[in-house]
Amino acid sequence: MKAVISIENLASSFVVTLWTPLFVGIFIAIVVYALWPRNKRRFDSAARMPLRRD
Repeated sequence: MKAVISIENLASSFVVTLWTPLFVGIFIAIVVYALWPRNKRRFDSAARMPLRRD
């Protein structure tokens, strides 16, 4: 019995083995950046921006 290698199998394997962990890592980095205490003042200022009268 031969193993069937197709483009779909290769693409699926590529996505699972490379892109999924990459995007999980990017997501975790964004969450850590957003919750980092040093950035609190900047994000608080941005949150009040729509309420300001210029």
